[in-house]
Amino acid sequence: MAHLDRREWLQRTTALGTGLYLAAGAAGGGLDPFAPAPASAQAAVPDTTKFFPGFKPFRVKTSGAEINGVIGGQGPPVLLLHGAPQMHLTWRLVAPRLASQYTVVVPDLRGYGFSSKPPDGENHSNYSKRAMALDQVEVMRHFGFEKFPVIGQDRGGRVGHRLALDHADRVTRLAVLDIIPTYYLYTHVTIEFVQAYYHWFSYLRPAPAPENELKAAADAQAGRERSEVQQIYYQASSNPENIHAMCEDYRAGASLDLTHDAADIGRKIACPLRVLWAEKGAMGRIYDVMKIWNERGTTVSGRGLPGGHNLQEDVPDLVLEEIQALIKA
Repeated sequence: MAHLDRREWLQRTTALGTGLYLAAGAAGGGLDPFAPAPASAQAAVPDTTKFFPGFKPFRVKTSGAEINGVIGGQGPPVLLLHGAPQMHLTWRLVAPRLASQYTVVVPDLRGYGFSSKPPDGENHSNYSKRAMALDQVEVMRHFGFEKFPVIGQDRGGRVGHRLALDHADRVTRLAVLDIIPTYYLYTHVTIEFVQAYYHWFSYLRPAPAPENELKAAADAQAGRERSEVQQIYYQASSNPENIHAMCEDYRAGASLDLTHDAADIGRKIACPLRVLWAEKGAMGRIYDVMKIWNERGTTVSGRGLPGGHNLQEDVPDLVLEEIQALIKA
């Protein structure tokens, strides 16, 4: 496998982690996912620009976080947002080709990759999609862009959805990859949803149980042989602070985000919205994706693509074509 497949990673870590966590508890030992890693274990932020030819790394301090990422190309802007448990590296097969015509900004969401991990905040507020969306507005403003299209996969699509609602005057186009709205999912819970997305419920448990399970599972894989890309993913996703931040993202999604979404349930995404889903994934099998999104946007189009959940890695050529067509429309 050339990259971390989210579903496989989540299944493996949860299954392994449960047994390891119980064994550690029985022995009287616990893992503290909140403790900073010792200095000897703290690695420098890796230079990922070798996977993004012509790009430069950046760190931008926003009002609530410090955002890591890469930027490259020239021309009008486009913002690419990743999913969980990934980072900006997931766009390495698409971003460099977009950069021939556009200035491409590829950040790590707060709490992911090598961006900062703010304290949780009241009711998980620092990991709400509203806070994550504001980060991206401030990053783009830092680079001189007040208006821009947003392409978001997985959690990045959920941030993009909130961006388009909170900052409708800034988002000119929106594409969401392999998601339906969070509010719909949590207000239409079925056994098919729970079976396909059980981690959505596992990660909602109070800390540190899910964090301990994920950390123990990651530690169990420490000696596994990996490609350079896989090793960078592992370096980030096995970090206790990253693990906790990811769980906070999911906790926010089931609490404060739902409050925000309920307040905006009557508002529609004003800009053109392109919806893409994985034909090999669960979303298109369980849900009528287009029907659901047509209720949330004024100008909605979309289709399934012949790949898995991580479309930008499975079928990058098709994703590139879709992005280019949306931006030019």
